[in-house]
Amino acid sequence: MRLWTLAKRMRTHAVAVPESDPGSPAVEAAARRLRGSLQLRHVDAGSCNGCEMEITSIFSPIYDAERFGISLEASPRHADGLLVTGPVTRNMADPLRKTLEAVPRPRVVVAVGDCARDCGVFRGAYGVEGAVGDVVPVDLQVPGCPPDPAAIVRALRGLAGT
Repeated sequence: MRLWTLAKRMRTHAVAVPESDPGSPAVEAAARRLRGSLQLRHVDAGSCNGCEMEITSIFSPIYDAERFGISLEASPRHADGLLVTGPVTRNMADPLRKTLEAVPRPRVVVAVGDCARDCGVFRGAYGVEGAVGDVVPVDLQVPGCPPDPAAIVRALRGLAGT
């Protein structure tokens, strides 16, 4: 299959994100504040890297999240919020809190993937502190193991107001 055919098919078939409510007051307030530009700092809190591959693909030419004003930042001080993947391990609980403290207020936290939402297959493991919501407040959740790139883009677009 040619790349342009795949890109055309992916852009016309939107995937619903049932767990993230784009109409919630918190998401609508963030969308008004961000006005079409969303800069996120990605934090891998202990994932298997499945979600990271999908996050990488949303910036590829097929999904091209940057055309909607969504980009990743290297520094939390320049970000509007955090994009967190994986269950929070004991080693990453404090660094995650410190990274969130470095993000200027008002800020958003997006939990991507089932492991970030409820620990997924890692629930009950000895090295797991808990889900992202157990360690820091979460504003938006994207379900899936790993979530579809189109679902991630749709959730982030709702947050950015684009």
